[in-house]
Amino acid sequence: MTTLGITINGRAYGPMEVRDELTMNDFLREMLGMTGTKFGCGAAQCLSCAVIIDNPDGTSYTSPTCIVPAASFDGKAIRTVEGHAKNGELSVLQKAFIDHFAFQCGYCTPGFLNEGQVLLERLAKTPVARAELEATIAEALDGHICRCTGYIKYHEAVRDVILADPKRYLV
Repeated sequence: MTTLGITINGRAYGPMEVRDELTMNDFLREMLGMTGTKFGCGAAQCLSCAVIIDNPDGTSYTSPTCIVPAASFDGKAIRTVEGHAKNGELSVLQKAFIDHFAFQCGYCTPGFLNEGQVLLERLAKTPVARAELEATIAEALDGHICRCTGYIKYHEAVRDVILADPKRYLV
């Protein structure tokens, strides 16, 4: 058993005892009832299970949860797909995903949404040239697998959010 204290979507959990072999995905889904984070391949290859990890310096990145022990998240602040909407209002990126029908079955959507959010936050701090935008989005979303072939629509949704606020994301 390991002691785990974690902040998820701004709310502190723990300290609590968790089994050493308990994955973060199982912790979220089974212990906390946060079922938005999906279990896809079970090998950290599809990234349907990706959550956002927030660093103390204000940067963030995504991490798979299907094979990563919950104990390795001790002391961290993370965001799950449940944390995007505020006061019942979908985020701009969530709305763009809907507008573009950037999902079919929706299983991979949480991972793509979290990765897209990390990209938006990174570009807000370090904008890119318009000429680099397509490659930047493709690179950010690379590695996420959509079994329904929704890649183009995810890409278009992220691009439209960026282009809707070019002063924030582009140089």
